[in-house]
This record gives sequence, C-alpha cells and structure tokens, in this order.
Amino acid sequence: MSMHFCFEPMNVAEAEKLTRWHYQPPYQMYNTTSDETLIGSFLDPENAYYSILDNGELIGFCCFGKEAQVPGGDYTKDSLDIGLGVRPDLTGQGRGQMYIADVLNFARSNFNPTLFRITVAAFNERALKAWKKAGFQQIQSFQALDDKELFIILVRHI
Repeated sequence: MSMHFCFEPMNVAEAEKLTRWHYQPPYQMYNTTSDETLIGSFLDPENAYYSILDNGELIGFCCFGKEAQVPGGDYTKDSLDIGLGVRPDLTGQGRGQMYIADVLNFARSNFNPTLFRITVAAFNERALKAWKKAGFQQIQSFQALDDKELFIILVRHI
C-alpha cells in the first residue's frame, strides 16, 4: 500500500520544531515548551516517536506504545497505542484520513499489532470524528489522573 508521507525516527531539529508549534484554543493543551527533558523523551527510542515528513518538511509526528497512553485509562488489553500530532496550520483541512491511514500502515508494517488503540481528549471532536471515520470504536472514557481532563479510548482491529 503506498503512503503519502515519510516516517523517520525523531531527531533533535524536528523535536525542537514541534515544541514551538502553537495550537489555538481549545487545542492549547497540545502546546509544549522546549526543554531538555521533553526533547530527550522525543528522542528516546523506547518512546517510539517518529517525524512525519512531506517532501522533507515536518508536518506531524506520531508515537507508539506507552507514550501514547494517558494515566488513568485502562490499558490492560494487548494493543498498539498510537499518538498522532499534526502541525497546527495543517489541522482542520479534511486531511485527517490521509494522516491516519499512513500512520496505521506504518504501524502495521513496523509493529505487527493485532489491535490499534488511540486515546483522544473528549473535547477534541475533530480528532474523534476522524478516528471513528477510520473505523475506530469507543470502548472507554475516563478522567486523566493529573488534570482530570476527560479522555476517550477507541480501538480498531487490524
């Protein structure tokens, strides 16, 4: 299956770029700051962060495994957790299915999972709609342990 985008393990320059991304309300919870600890976590191979590139330009990032989980959710079922972030100026343009399809294809070929799982903030209707359109079904909602934000877990069989 052909992919639109290129995936590469996150490097320092890309990690620093994405810490400067600025999301407008109500998406400001996704804003980060550039600090050594955060950049280090983006670069740690254990955390499986990948840059999503379009003709060499950073347009998003994804991560797999524990880094894509939110403390407070039930992650006991064996699944591949996926995190996905798209550059702020590229969100809301109807390209969600393309990003999701490429991330799932990349995940399928690199991790060989039996079940995909995604955790989305409940207020993020745009993301919830995109993941549901991609065949994901809600199985749980919960409050995050740290900020009590409501999250929804969705899964899709391979």
